[in-house]
Amino acid sequence: MTHDVKEIFTGTGAGAAPGAVPGTPGPAPAPATVPAPAGDAPPAPAALAAKVRTLAPSMTRSMQRVAEAVAGDPAGCAALTVTGLAELTGTSEATVVRTARLLGYPGYRDLRLALAGLAAQQQSGRAPSVTADIAVDDPIADVVAKLAYDEQQTLADTAANLDTVQLGAAVAALSAARRIDVYGIGASGLVAQDLVQKLLRIGLLAHAPSDPHLAVTNAVQLRSGDVAVAITHSGSTGDVIEPLRVAFDHGATTVAITGRPDGPVSQYADHILTTSTARESELRPAAMSSRTSQLLVVDCLFTGVCQRTYETAAPALAASYEALAHRHAPRSR
Repeated sequence: MTHDVKEIFTGTGAGAAPGAVPGTPGPAPAPATVPAPAGDAPPAPAALAAKVRTLAPSMTRSMQRVAEAVAGDPAGCAALTVTGLAELTGTSEATVVRTARLLGYPGYRDLRLALAGLAAQQQSGRAPSVTADIAVDDPIADVVAKLAYDEQQTLADTAANLDTVQLGAAVAALSAARRIDVYGIGASGLVAQDLVQKLLRIGLLAHAPSDPHLAVTNAVQLRSGDVAVAITHSGSTGDVIEPLRVAFDHGATTVAITGRPDGPVSQYADHILTTSTARESELRPAAMSSRTSQLLVVDCLFTGVCQRTYETAAPALAASYEALAHRHAPRSR
């Protein structure tokens, strides 16, 4: 059994009473747990299946077996000890604990509680959840109110955790860039397009290639004085990391917008802008919740660049509005 697992189930290590001698009776120490990733609240039970689908590609095969087991049979797994689940999945106790932590729970005990809650919900016959807070039979007015609250919370969390020093450095780099490449796939690709169209309207040369091969071949052309921005919620999207690595190797300033600042993308980022990680569920996956926080960061970048380049940005914006004005005017009959 590894050191961290021993601490969880024996109370030794950092959680033991000072001066205690192993094996001797004494006051029972407070149960020690492996801390969950900073800033993440344990996901609601109903969000577990979506959490597994989101994180499974980044797990080892043994961790995937544990995750698939708890998502597929929450009632059965809730009745198992950490040893029992390890035996069921052909893994180790340490793997079970690491999987619980990766799924957002401080320890295996917290995961078991969530599994028991999910099993009880399934057995009660209650309406299934569309999100962690929204049931399939909720009135549409409640859906609007609950989604609005979640979006507001996501924006508030992102603003509170955004490193303004890193943001300022990224703004400075973008403002002075000869050329800007922005990489994103899927929902993050839409956010990349949003940033690029904003930068183009203030006269900056920006691209957001949607083809992964084109992104890499574009990145080869970047040099010192250029900027590459990678947008990836997971921090591990290969088609985003590869062009960022190429840009980094060629001397460009690199920026990562990610919900996992400890992910692989950080290896090639000069500046990291962290987005909020909202709760996920069957119909509110990471792609939906992350987009809100990514767009806030994009708007912060764009506004900061406009401030630094106001003398050129303001006339460029005015010219773009004027060029499109006739398309918004009422048509004469």
